Amino acid sequence: MASKTLPSRAVRAERVSATREQILTAAERLFAEHGVAAVSNRQVSEAAGQGNTAAVGYHFGAKPDLVRAIIRKHAEPMERIRLRMLAEADGSGEVRDWVACLLRPVTEHLAALGNPTWFARFAAQVMTDPALRPIMIEETLTAPSLRRTVDELDRCLPDLPAEVRAERADMARQLMVHMMAERERALAEGTPTPRATWHDAATGLIDAIVGMWLAPITHDNP
Repeated sequence: MASKTLPSRAVRAERVSATREQILTAAERLFAEHGVAAVSNRQVSEAAGQGNTAAVGYHFGAKPDLVRAIIRKHAEPMERIRLRMLAEADGSGEVRDWVACLLRPVTEHLAALGNPTWFARFAAQVMTDPALRPIMIEETLTAPSLRRTVDELDRCLPDLPAEVRAERADMARQLMVHMMAERERALAEGTPTPRATWHDAATGLIDAIVGMWLAPITHDNP
C-alpha cells in the first residue's frame, strides 16, 4: 500500500507545481499587458488553461498574494546574480559599481529568460498601483543583497543632503522601472530599440543614473 501511495503523492505534487507555474506565467503576462486591476482571477485561470475558474484563489489566495508570488519567482535568480556582483565590487568606492549592482541583476535575468518577457512591464504596473506598490518595495528592499547595495551606494555619496538623496533615489527608481518596461514592450512587439542587447541597455541606464547621482546641486535663492 505504501509503495503505491508515495508515487501518487509525488505525481500529485508535480501536478500542483505545474498548475501553479502555469497560473503564475499567465497572471504575469496578463498583468503586464493589461494592468493588475483590469484582470480578474477568472481570466487568469482561463489563460492558464484551468477548467476550474477558482484555481487562482485555491493556489494563491487573493490577488495581492498572487502578485507577491510572481515577485518572489523572479527575486531568487536576481538575488543570486546580485550576490555575485557584490563579491566582485567589494570595497569599491565607485558610484558606478553600486548602480550596476542595482540594475544589472534585473537586465541579466531578463536576458536569460529570452523573448518575450513580461516581468519588467509587470513591475511597472505594480509600482504604479498604490495598493500593490508596498508589496514590491517590501519584497525587494528586504533582500540582503539589495539592502547592502543601497548602503554601499550611500557610502559613496557622503556629502549628498538627505532630501536630495531621497529625491534622486526616486528618480533612479522611476528611470530603471519604466525604461526597462519600455524596452521589454518594444522587444515583445518587434519594434526598434536604442540598444541591441539587455547588457547594452543596462550600460546606457547606468551611465544616466550615475550622472544623475553625481550631478551638481542648485541652491535656489530665497
